[in-house]
Amino acid sequence: MMKNQHLTKFNASALALPALALCTAAMLSACGGGGADNAAEAPVVLHAAPLATGSTTLVLDPGTLPAEDAQRMAQPSFHMAPIELAAPDDHADSATAPVHAQAVPTEFRHLSTRRLTMQALQGRQMEAPRGQSQQAVAAPAATASVVATYTPAQVRAAYGLPTLPAAGSALTAAQAAQLGAGQTIYILDAQHDPNVAAELAAFNTKFSLPACTTKSIAPTAGLPLAAASTGGCELAVVYSTASGAMTSTQPAYDAGWASEIALDVQWAHATAPLARIVLIETADASYNNLLGGAKLAKAMGPGIVSMSFGGAESSGTTSSDSVFAAPGMTYLAATGDSGAGVSWPAVAPHVLAVGGTTLHYSGSGLRSEVAWSGTGGGVSLYTATPSYQTNAVPGMGTPARRTVADVAFNADPSSGQYVAMIAPGSGTVRWGSVGGTSLSTPQWAGLIAVANATRALNGKAALGAPHAALYGGIAAVPGTYASAFADITAGSDGSCAACTAKTGYDQLTGLGTPNVSSLLSTLSGLTIAAAPQVGSASIQGTVGTALTFTVSTVAANPVGYALTGAPSGMSITSAGVVGWAAPVAGTYAVTVTAKDSKTGLSGQGVYTVVIAPLSAPVLTSGTISGKVGVALSFSAAASSANPVTYALSGAPSGMTISTAGLVSWAKPVAGVYTVIVTARDSKTGLSGQAKYTVQLTNGGPVITAAAMTGVAGKPMTGLITVVDNGASSVSITISGVPLGMMFQSSGLSVMPYWSAPVAGSYQLKVVVTDNAGGSAQLTIPVTVASR
Repeated sequence: MMKNQHLTKFNASALALPALALCTAAMLSACGGGGADNAAEAPVVLHAAPLATGSTTLVLDPGTLPAEDAQRMAQPSFHMAPIELAAPDDHADSATAPVHAQAVPTEFRHLSTRRLTMQALQGRQMEAPRGQSQQAVAAPAATASVVATYTPAQVRAAYGLPTLPAAGSALTAAQAAQLGAGQTIYILDAQHDPNVAAELAAFNTKFSLPACTTKSIAPTAGLPLAAASTGGCELAVVYSTASGAMTSTQPAYDAGWASEIALDVQWAHATAPLARIVLIETADASYNNLLGGAKLAKAMGPGIVSMSFGGAESSGTTSSDSVFAAPGMTYLAATGDSGAGVSWPAVAPHVLAVGGTTLHYSGSGLRSEVAWSGTGGGVSLYTATPSYQTNAVPGMGTPARRTVADVAFNADPSSGQYVAMIAPGSGTVRWGSVGGTSLSTPQWAGLIAVANATRALNGKAALGAPHAALYGGIAAVPGTYASAFADITAGSDGSCAACTAKTGYDQLTGLGTPNVSSLLSTLSGLTIAAAPQVGSASIQGTVGTALTFTVSTVAANPVGYALTGAPSGMSITSAGVVGWAAPVAGTYAVTVTAKDSKTGLSGQGVYTVVIAPLSAPVLTSGTISGKVGVALSFSAAASSANPVTYALSGAPSGMTISTAGLVSWAKPVAGVYTVIVTARDSKTGLSGQAKYTVQLTNGGPVITAAAMTGVAGKPMTGLITVVDNGASSVSITISGVPLGMMFQSSGLSVMPYWSAPVAGSYQLKVVVTDNAGGSAQLTIPVTVASR
């Protein structure tokens, strides 16, 4: 036996892999122990990076659907032949055995296979008679009197997957990787299948596949999930909300979706038997809820998400594209089972769209396939052509927009594959021959899981979105393409010009079906040349201020930049810094292209540059009120990006304005004045004005007097002063005067005089009126003490 070989038991509990210890050494200066050398070290002078002059606005993409699209309903993409199969033999080594053939009862041959369930078949309550489908293309029914059904071992042999080791045998790390060890496959479906674990157990037992341990994930569990076990399959079921969270609320049962769930789980497991499977069930089949399930998978990630459902695309469904783009995540979706046509989410540019074929395999030699008549495929009406779909791919041409399918696998229910089904409340396992692009999708998910496991063993990152690898790394390389894919060149799914399979890429089967051994060998060592990713943003600047900003670019290698649609004078440096010395007012859509210097791949982003015109200082007009003779001041400060100078016009004598925009008048004179304040920008020369109406009115008389005190028999005096600015005549009335007191006036002053005061307390009430109707009054206390 080889030494230092890491082994695990097939179907055992663990795969012993060496732990990786990550050590980080922190190198610190001036920490002591440096002796005299430390003193000689020159200080490090740090210089701050220059600041961009343009402000950046990023539009975040939550990946939400418009209301009308959120409520659309998707349909599962499975077909079942109208026959309940006899239970397959308990025979693990069926790879070379003839495919099972079973006659379809005559009375069932007219039935549609689309979304046919075992319950409906048993009750002879069919979903739709053949030819009465509401779809544009009639669903294929059991066109032959005999249905062929393949076992997992036969499918593995036909497509070149490695033979399953005998139960209990020891596996090397490489062998475990070929079975998807350490990877997670998310099965995203609507509604609920209460017997999914029991169905999978029956399937595993019948075909000698590794058993799966059922695991529970609490709705409150922290995300992302812990890494998947490398020693065996695990099955977990979670329920998702439209927001992408987990919930404890179990969805309602639906026979059609339960059939879809059974199919997806069993054949993802048959393809990657050691991968962890997380079944995500949504409350219903609305786009909004299914998108929430995709968001939950992303939060749980990394992993592969299998979506065997679809519905109509629209201009609104493109708003969800960002949900299917995440590092370490692969999303796959069925292209549909109604013939030529495009469906969501398969059409999304980051989703691998899986079409279908009709398989013929005798148990030895090469398989043969034609495009299945029910497979979907076509050109999107709304999604732009992705960078990976170029004329470098044979047969691709120059597509007008995103074109599906990308790849294919067996999908015809007449060349179907076994699925175990258990009705609610029953323990009886029934077997169906199931197909549809629902069948091809989870098997491709399993292949990606195996590829990722093998890449991980080789120290390479997960494929993520595999399009660049499949199109650019394989299909664009003639010898590699012929080895990794079987090119499907026959079969049709409609009557359109592009509805027939052909050499190279076609809409029915994409690049073709996988020659798995060669495909995995290529993918396991492939360094994926990803195009640079250039961000998009809105940049705000101002006329007269030089504009600078940095383009956001993610690239594996150095890139060169180019600008398209840039205004005169705008340029970009090799570091991705855009500059414009003298911006001109306007809005500009500038496309930034970053080209990888090694791979030649390019990425683009659009920067919307908005240059605001120069604006004059802004002042606010108003009405100012004051009183004659009372010092007046008010602020006329302007709003401006630069310092300003102020000037007054129409101002009365004595009114001034400060450098801060404060208007002052020490001795206001009665009247109404229209004063114009002009503020001039010291940098741009632009001026702004405001009109102030200044109203100065007579304030009325003001009386000032102190209390009078004296001693009986001794003369006493006082002083009453009146101020009444602007008045032409003033009169004063004094009441409460003790006998003997006299008054002498001079201007606006009155002097009380009492030559022989009498002891007591008195109150002089003084009332002053003027010709303008103003008045004032004051009470003056007079206190005379006895001798």
